[in-house]
Amino acid sequence: MRSSFAILVLVLIGALSSCDRYKAQNVSGSSAQPASQAPAGKIAPAGPVASYADTVARVAPAVVTVHASRRSKVPQQFPFSEDPLFRWFFGQPNSRLSPGAGQQEQIQNALGSGVIVRPDGHILTNYHVVDGAQDISVDLTDRRTFKAKLVGSDAPSDLAVLKVDASNLPVLAPGDSDKVRVGDICLAIGNPLGLGETVTAGIISAKGRQTGVSDGSFQDFLQTDAPINQGNSGGALVDTAGELIGINSQIVSTTGGNIGIGFAIPSNMAKTVMNQLVTGHKVTRGHLGIAVQYINSQLAASLGMKEVKGVLVNRVDPGGPADRGGLKPGDVILNLNGTDVNDVNVLRNKVAEAAPGSDAELTILRNGKEQQLRVKLGQFEPETNGAGAGNSGGPAKPLGVTVAPLTPSLASQAGVPSGTQGLVVENVDPSGAAAQAGVRTGDVIQQINQQPVRSVTDVEPALRKSGDRPALLLLNRKGQTLFVAVPVR
Repeated sequence: MRSSFAILVLVLIGALSSCDRYKAQNVSGSSAQPASQAPAGKIAPAGPVASYADTVARVAPAVVTVHASRRSKVPQQFPFSEDPLFRWFFGQPNSRLSPGAGQQEQIQNALGSGVIVRPDGHILTNYHVVDGAQDISVDLTDRRTFKAKLVGSDAPSDLAVLKVDASNLPVLAPGDSDKVRVGDICLAIGNPLGLGETVTAGIISAKGRQTGVSDGSFQDFLQTDAPINQGNSGGALVDTAGELIGINSQIVSTTGGNIGIGFAIPSNMAKTVMNQLVTGHKVTRGHLGIAVQYINSQLAASLGMKEVKGVLVNRVDPGGPADRGGLKPGDVILNLNGTDVNDVNVLRNKVAEAAPGSDAELTILRNGKEQQLRVKLGQFEPETNGAGAGNSGGPAKPLGVTVAPLTPSLASQAGVPSGTQGLVVENVDPSGAAAQAGVRTGDVIQQINQQPVRSVTDVEPALRKSGDRPALLLLNRKGQTLFVAVPVR
């Protein structure tokens, strides 16, 4: 009996000793690894995030719904009802209706979103949400509604700042969008289709995008596949840490609804515009006074470049900042203020971000040799410089159009024969003289008062020949030429 007990004790001691040796091996890092541990030298893939609820709970109260309305006159049903002959035939010879009395007022409503960026009630939203609005109100997530006033707006960036009379509001301060990487997870928060505050998730699909959908002179969009629909405009795009990285602005769609291609204004651009609107109610931008284009392999070879880099200057505005600083057509801009330049849009936005009057340090390539130039920036003026910081075009203000020199690419888009020379009409002011005379976007102005025009600077001298008469324009419209008379003041 004693011997059996002794054997049992020895067996237990041996089992405990084996357990201690197993633990010691694991503590000392033996080759035995748990199944979840990654092999040495490799990073274990991150597991799926269970929920974004904590992030949403923190940032959602700072996202609001924006209601904007404008009033307009609805044309009367019978446009000749004020004519005396009409009244006589229809039994109203003594009608005392005043002109316009038959018109009714119509209210047009717009719905969007916004982001509270300061606890004192400053709200960032899209310009197109509140453009022309006469009444603006804001709904908070706690069901309070406030009347809002427009502090300032900036069409080129599609941004606007509102102010409500409130304090200690939850805020979502802009983060650093330059740190955003393609592939990062993001959340879009807004009020799509008036359903109420909604959160969608996706990734950053691309950076530095242009869409050409709106005025968008200074577009630098973050592209995302997080679902964005009507009503999301002006809402927040945040990262998983809850930092504001963009203001949702546009979608590109074949259906009018989300197909996974949405665009947000980067928070760094939004922050710059917002600060200027809050402090001065307007945005100032630097201006070089040049037109630039991308360099391809063929252009690089013809310029004697060993690699494709930089952007090519194809026009310098006479008397402009770049002209005064010594920049010439044919120069290749390689570097701006210590940053390499390879993208036309990036160059334009970097120049625009700089203060008018500040110096731009340029590294250029001219005749195969690098040179350093210092250019004192001017101030960008939309009404005098046309769309875009690069100024591919300019205005013909008396005509009410924006024009650009005709390039082979623009000639192809306009449908005019190869070799045609002139100025292509990029934009037409609906209330301007040219629009009233029938000038359209895409028309090519070949002559003004029988004088050929090839550059924006040719327009004013040619218009001066009109005297008191309407200006005579020779247009080329998709290969067909026609004259139009445009009254100018």
